[in-house]
Amino acid sequence: MKGSGLNKAPYQFGWREKVPYLFRARKGLSPEVVEKISSLKDEPLWIRDFRLSALRHFTDRPLPNFGPDLGEIDFQDIYYYLKPAPKKARRWEDVPLAIRQTYEKLGIPEAERKYLAGVEAQFDSEMIYGRIREEISKKGVVFLDTDSGLKEYPSLFRQYFGKIVPPNDNKFAALNSAVWSGGSFIYVPKGVKIELPLQAYFRINAERMGQFERTLIIADEGSQISYVEGCTSPIYSSDSLHAAVVEIFVKKGARVRYTTIQNWSKNVYNLVTKRALVEEEGTMEWIDCNLGSKVTMKYPSCILAGRKAKGEVLSMAFAGKGQVLDTGGKMIHLAPETSGMIISRGISRDGGSSSYRGLVKIVKGARFARSRVRCDALILDEQSEAHTYPHIQIKEDQVEASHEATTGKLNEDQLFYLESRGLSEAQAETLLVNGFIEPIIKELPMEYAVEMNRLLELEMEGSVG
Repeated sequence: MKGSGLNKAPYQFGWREKVPYLFRARKGLSPEVVEKISSLKDEPLWIRDFRLSALRHFTDRPLPNFGPDLGEIDFQDIYYYLKPAPKKARRWEDVPLAIRQTYEKLGIPEAERKYLAGVEAQFDSEMIYGRIREEISKKGVVFLDTDSGLKEYPSLFRQYFGKIVPPNDNKFAALNSAVWSGGSFIYVPKGVKIELPLQAYFRINAERMGQFERTLIIADEGSQISYVEGCTSPIYSSDSLHAAVVEIFVKKGARVRYTTIQNWSKNVYNLVTKRALVEEEGTMEWIDCNLGSKVTMKYPSCILAGRKAKGEVLSMAFAGKGQVLDTGGKMIHLAPETSGMIISRGISRDGGSSSYRGLVKIVKGARFARSRVRCDALILDEQSEAHTYPHIQIKEDQVEASHEATTGKLNEDQLFYLESRGLSEAQAETLLVNGFIEPIIKELPMEYAVEMNRLLELEMEGSVG
């Protein structure tokens, strides 16, 4: 692999399709736009009021006073709702041709046939395709877009929606709550364990687009579910905005794994709130892989609310030219004998900036809680940056807590050894970078691990020379 910059490794998902949108809300954010979205979706009054209240929270709150500079976002130069198809299709052949071509290029139909228990595909503001395997559905598993979940399971939806990420949680959770559209709604009944993953794929297609999916997952007692989300977008000279909210409820003895492969084009602000509430003996695992975007701020969180609840956050960020990736995780211990682990790997090259930002909080009474944090940064050149911002709050004496952090460059002896065995400098660097993030990659399903390694190789092209 040879090269001397990003032009040698172009973003491979940067095409766009000409789609005749059925409805396009006027640009900008206002109560009228919010009410129009709610009206078009024929939502109940409580959701409309929820949206309008959230809009007020968004307007009243300043931008975050930490992390990357978000001052260039023009909230009035964004389309907050685009409807690309008349309805969601259950058969792939019924998806509009232009949209179908996009997802066929991404390989979604093939992935569904081979190794997915179900798939939902979102294009701009709406889910345009969704299907779950019949044998999974027969077990009582619900896998819908969130809009359909509201209509088909109104009581269950209202019981959980907005309960662990309320509209006033932060500015971008408020924005999502005002204009949310799409996302996944999942319910797994007691004792049901699904071996194959469910997947949702999010595609931004239009210029100056805002995508605001809302995902709600309820894993009932003793159940098990694995969910994977992927995302891409075209390359535009103007910026787009992605501000999602994810709420996960892990009931007693249940286990949820949520995997993200974030690969937005480098003109997208990616500002996401993800949080899980874990009850007694439940387990929540976040696998968070970040390659793309202009700016990312994302800190998957576990609220360990029940005795012996477990939480893990495995986070990886690769920041290249023009990118600022501010990622990490939060672990909140509210009950005795809880255990939490955060492992973060950050890579910076070509002037990129990667940061670990995390919180560990152990409250009084969470006796015998155990917490481990390990964050490592790898800087590949003199122009790049890496930062670590750990926050640790411990109010209980009978706990175990550790925090380790390292920042360094590639090992020159290892590079020399690999080159002496016939590898080029670029190949040797790529091999060592793959080894650096191996703790995260090994947790991915095989097909996704292969894809992640391929994407990393593309990112590494042109890193030397």
